Amino acid sequence: MKELDLLKKDWKKNSDSFAQISEKEIYSMIHKKSSSTVKWILIISILEILFWTASNFFLSTDDLLIKIKHAEMIFYLDILTYFNFAVVLIFVYFFYKNYTTISAIKSTQLLMSSILRTRKTVQYYVWYNLGMAVLSAIISFFIAFVYNPDMLSLREKLAADGKAMMLTGIILILVILAFLGIFWCFYRLLYGTLLRKLYVNYKELKKIDF
Repeated sequence: MKELDLLKKDWKKNSDSFAQISEKEIYSMIHKKSSSTVKWILIISILEILFWTASNFFLSTDDLLIKIKHAEMIFYLDILTYFNFAVVLIFVYFFYKNYTTISAIKSTQLLMSSILRTRKTVQYYVWYNLGMAVLSAIISFFIAFVYNPDMLSLREKLAADGKAMMLTGIILILVILAFLGIFWCFYRLLYGTLLRKLYVNYKELKKIDF
């Protein structure tokens, strides 16, 4: 009986060590996957900045504003552009900070909180970009409609016809909503996939921790 009891105790001791090893392996795998996911978030955000910066060279409105003799509008648009660029760079810095933090973390609780913080940062980033996309669309339509001399005849017709003015406003709203929908789908596909992966990692860590 003593030998059987000793064997049971030894088996329990070994089973506990196997469970610990298993949890450590699971944590290591989740940690690696989370770090890789956040790294991709950082890479994609940098590529996105490079893309929009490059596109500005081909979609610049400066020539149009100079042509319509409202060069002062360039100043305000430049301020908005620099402000947007600065905010996006701040987000990229947070993505980089989240990546370095997650890569160095050894605690399950800290990793869980870092994953949640990263998800919130990405969500704020997406909503900010969607807001800027809508604002940019409204400003573009406003400049084209109010300051472009080619739109003079259209402005006069709309001013004389209330129904046409209302219809134009509705079409403008629908175009902006469609524009917003395209951007939302793009960000949902791009960042949503990565956020879902992070959330799956978070739930797995929760099982280990509790």
